[in-house]
Amino acid sequence: MARQGRSEKLTAFALLLMVGGVASCDQAGNPGVGETQAAGMERWSYQDWPTGPYQVALDWPKPLPDDRHSHDGWTWGSMGGVYAESPDRIWVAMRGELPLPEGAAPWTAYGATNLVGNATGNGDGIGATCNVSQNRRGWERRFEHSIIVLDGDGNLVDEWPYADELFSQLPCGRGPHQIKMSPYDPEKHVWIIDDQLHVIYKFTYDGELVLTHGTLGERGRDAARLFDRPTDIAWLPDGTYFISDGYGGTRVAKFDADDNFLMDWGEPVADRADPQPNEFQTVHSIAISEDRRIFVLDRGNARMQVFDEDGTFLDMWPLTSPHWGNQGTLMANHLVTTDGYIWVGDAPTSRLLKFDLEGNFLYSWGAPGIQAGRLACSHGITTDQDGNLFVADCFAGRVQKFVPIPGVDTSKIVGQILREYPID
Repeated sequence: MARQGRSEKLTAFALLLMVGGVASCDQAGNPGVGETQAAGMERWSYQDWPTGPYQVALDWPKPLPDDRHSHDGWTWGSMGGVYAESPDRIWVAMRGELPLPEGAAPWTAYGATNLVGNATGNGDGIGATCNVSQNRRGWERRFEHSIIVLDGDGNLVDEWPYADELFSQLPCGRGPHQIKMSPYDPEKHVWIIDDQLHVIYKFTYDGELVLTHGTLGERGRDAARLFDRPTDIAWLPDGTYFISDGYGGTRVAKFDADDNFLMDWGEPVADRADPQPNEFQTVHSIAISEDRRIFVLDRGNARMQVFDEDGTFLDMWPLTSPHWGNQGTLMANHLVTTDGYIWVGDAPTSRLLKFDLEGNFLYSWGAPGIQAGRLACSHGITTDQDGNLFVADCFAGRVQKFVPIPGVDTSKIVGQILREYPID
């Protein structure tokens, strides 16, 4: 059962979000007063608006070059994932470029256009299948620059044009969901997950495809042969790894360092009003702490579940509260930092949330909007060795770089992700 008292520990946070989710902001982006002050609680000591301890890097990334094709009338697509290998090699997984409406300024973020304000483009995330006869918005995307590498100034320094065709093999593909590297792999294999086509790809560092888990376009739960919209991956030091599966699946799948399937765990929720341990609804991201606990973001149930490496349930704690209804059901991504904290990207509240490893809420920052530094869907979060934070903002159609403000309280900075290989 869940640890007793967890909901009480989150009560102040719940009230914060209930107020913060509707609070007005002045022109500088500061929270409004009135009701907030009248509540008589120091809520804003737990929440910074809108960019917290960071300043956002403007004009980052730079427009893509037209050396392979013209970008006239096109812009960034939904950003599925981002991984900072180093301060000058930031890998980005983009779900295809999207056409701009007539008259839009070049490289306008798709979420800022007058179309629908959502760069995912086709009802992504609602279902695992599509009906192209419905002419749903977004199928006009083109799979170009799906996998790119940027330097610290936002310039394109590498790209994988040969990977583009992988994401357009079937009419219902929407592109890469996540991109990662194992912190324990000196060969720096690149892992890319395509949730809507149900496959996980493993590439060499220079882009050779060496492994595919899953069967293209087929859903199911069958060891490594069938997945149901897989979402994320995490590793142990010995190379053992775990795949969260996923939007349609209700499991975590475990593999050894030689890519052999070992086991899986997880079941569908029997009673939506009372989800139990080891039951999942949208297993959306996965991360591992130094003591080898497996933290699984059970997005549809707005909670974190914790397991040992053999799938034994250890703990669970809410990422929402009955005080603020069902807002917190789209937590998009999380990571565990080397200083022993969990940061969660929460789409409904447009915040990054900090917890300790026992589930106690500590701090958050963020505010909704398309302005630079605001968030719409923090679908991928990563840090580089200089402390910069990168967020793949999937609904807005952009990836943003946040630079720590000099002299800021370091406890408010997203810590380092684990790395055991040197920078080249």
